[in-house]
Amino acid sequence: MEIVNITGLNRDSEVIIGELLDNVENYLPKTQVFIITDEKVKAYHGDKFPRFPTYSVEPGEGSKSLEVVGELYYWLLEMGADRKSFILGIGGGVVSDLTGFVASTFMRGVDFGFVPTSLLAQIDASVGGKNGLNISGYKNIVGTFNQPKFVICDINLLATLPKEEYLNGFAEIVKHTLIADMKMFEFIEKNINALKIFNPTLLEQLVTHSAKIKAKIVQADEFEKGERKKLNLGHTWGHAVEKETGMSHGKSVSIGLEFAARFSVKKELLERRDYMRLMNILRELNLPICIKVNPKRIFEALIKDKKKDGDSIDFILMRGIGDVIVERMTLDKIKEFAERG
Repeated sequence: MEIVNITGLNRDSEVIIGELLDNVENYLPKTQVFIITDEKVKAYHGDKFPRFPTYSVEPGEGSKSLEVVGELYYWLLEMGADRKSFILGIGGGVVSDLTGFVASTFMRGVDFGFVPTSLLAQIDASVGGKNGLNISGYKNIVGTFNQPKFVICDINLLATLPKEEYLNGFAEIVKHTLIADMKMFEFIEKNINALKIFNPTLLEQLVTHSAKIKAKIVQADEFEKGERKKLNLGHTWGHAVEKETGMSHGKSVSIGLEFAARFSVKKELLERRDYMRLMNILRELNLPICIKVNPKRIFEALIKDKKKDGDSIDFILMRGIGDVIVERMTLDKIKEFAERG
């Protein structure tokens, strides 16, 4: 077991990797606790939940909505929740976002924690204190910055994931290596076949590595004014792909990584050889690198990205494996590259 600490402006957070869901009660306060989960997670793991009132949402991005948040507020009120209550989210990225948002806004904020049950949630969605909701399919347009008290990453929970969902999480793992660690990128290259099969030892190593990278960046820039923007590598184009196609987040980020890497080659920041290395890893992990959708449609979704500033956006480009830069870019430049390459 390893603990990664995140020191936030308003509160500190612990990411506890290797702990078990069965032991989550040891981390809960002696107060009212309410659990938010989804129906699929409850069916798989509900027997391990501590015995507290539980609300199950429909699985999927459709639940990351203000309508569902309203339902949760009413449920908490009906159950007698107050400002001393604690909310525990057990589930994937959707449950993490919902829990964090509801806890941050209910009665002006109550304490909360996560037990993420997907690889994507363990290495990204539950870590770092960003909690977002979607509006009409546009990703995370409404949200908060607020750190959970704890994130318990039980690696054993990942054994029940469908293979496609399991591999989706690797898009974010690869992203973290592209941002900050060439050696871990090389480790993934060398161990790609072993990683495609559930391997608790290797997974714990990768989850810990991602948590450490994200913790370091979040502590330097908790509210995404500068350094934290680097974590958006692959997400500007990827979120637009997700909106237009309904593709899963991991697959959409994979396509976004290809777009950002190809753009970086075009701008002579990234060597073609390193672009091909990235493409090989994504293909080996059964992650897509292209889609049959008109780029104009993707761009129309991109211009509603929450990171847009007037007619520009901070786009993340690669200067090599393990090194990225934030470049303020006009939307016209992105559109031109998307349409002409």
